[in-house]
Amino acid sequence: MPVKIRLQRHGKKGKPFYWIVAANSRAKRDGKFLEKLGTYNPVSNPAQIEIDVDAAVKWLKNGAQPSDTARRILSYKGVLLKYHLLGGVAKGALTEEQVEAKFNAWVEEKANKISTKEQKLAKEKAEAKAKALDAEKEANEKRKNAAVAEATEEVTEATEAEAPAEENNKTEA
Repeated sequence: MPVKIRLQRHGKKGKPFYWIVAANSRAKRDGKFLEKLGTYNPVSNPAQIEIDVDAAVKWLKNGAQPSDTARRILSYKGVLLKYHLLGGVAKGALTEEQVEAKFNAWVEEKANKISTKEQKLAKEKAEAKAKALDAEKEANEKRKNAAVAEATEEVTEATEAEAPAEENNKTEA
């Protein structure tokens, strides 16, 4: 029975949400699966990925083949790195402690990169919001100035219309 690690779609139309599963390659996309390995939410920025690293490595050791998208997700979360390092343990090049130390260092570095990206996105969002607020204040100011100018124009037109009428009255008297 060939096993694939792939995505199983859930969520509403236009708002996908995926489960990362180990499933028989002949099973339907959203059909039976052997084990749920994690979740993937591409809608959020950055995408939210929860995955059981040890279970995914176990399936890779047993010969499961990830789909292209699942391979990218596993690589992003470090599952393929851990699988590679554990191959070094099998060959005698590394010890379990060294593997865990390297993997944890990589995970920490990756977490720093992600938090930096989140901070950058939050800063850009705040700047965009401030810029929109300034543009709205400017538009309101222009609207207010235009209304004042229109009102003064009406007043001057009204006074100009009254002034010739008063002059005509003075000349007749």
